[in-house]
Amino acid sequence: MANSETAENQVSALNDLIKINNDRAAGYQKALENTQEADLKALFPGYVAQSKKNSSELEGFVKSLGGKPADSTSIAGDLHHAWIDVKGAFTSNDRHAVLAECESGEDVAKKAYKEALGDTDISWDANISTAISSQNQGILSAHNEVKALRDAAKS
Repeated sequence: MANSETAENQVSALNDLIKINNDRAAGYQKALENTQEADLKALFPGYVAQSKKNSSELEGFVKSLGGKPADSTSIAGDLHHAWIDVKGAFTSNDRHAVLAECESGEDVAKKAYKEALGDTDISWDANISTAISSQNQGILSAHNEVKALRDAAKS
């Protein structure tokens, strides 16, 4: 029974990360559609692609564990709300506000990956653990890049 419970916990955690990546892709897509800034138009598609690749990889792990991958965003989740705020930032056409909202979304993604990696109730398979760690590094890198742009926009 513990084996089945372990797989269920893993599937649940992986599905949370899938939803977060789906939210993140949708958020950056929205940001991309609403910005006129050339550097952001060049940057955001990479984050959309990164999120879709992350989701796809995680979906493969969910299937390998016998689960059904999440195919939605986290409608009630913090990340969804953070990305909804991105839309409002564009109405003011304020570069700093847009980047601050993107960074806020990245903060939620960072937290989710940290929780998944630090969950002591889950004994991750080495391949899954390596993949989540690698994705986490990409999320941290994106966060730092967005934060640096946000800080530069303040001055």
